[in-house]
Amino acid sequence: MQYMLLIYNSGDWQDLSPEQQQEIGGAYFAFTEELQAAGKMVAGDALQPTSTATSVRVRDGETLTTDGPFAETKEVLGGYYLIDVESLDEALAWAAKIPGAAYGTIEVRPVVTDYETVA
Repeated sequence: MQYMLLIYNSGDWQDLSPEQQQEIGGAYFAFTEELQAAGKMVAGDALQPTSTATSVRVRDGETLTTDGPFAETKEVLGGYYLIDVESLDEALAWAAKIPGAAYGTIEVRPVVTDYETVA
């Protein structure tokens, strides 16, 4: 089964010292290597800051664009991992190892791979 591990955090990466950025970056690098070595990683990337985002909506046939995400939350989506594992329990175990779980939130969601069995 494939699961998307969505990484939410405060989004204040630029507010961290270079040493803190290096420490966190190193932890993510090590986690990614472990996930790849286990043969569980399908894809994964960090996202640019929300200041680079554009939201698109179509209302009454009109396309509307807005700078930034449309979210009233303190946590923002900072990146993701797409993994292929045997069970939800295994996905949750990997999610708990993501460095951002210590200071943010990891949302674990199954990916629809068979549209005949969508919950």
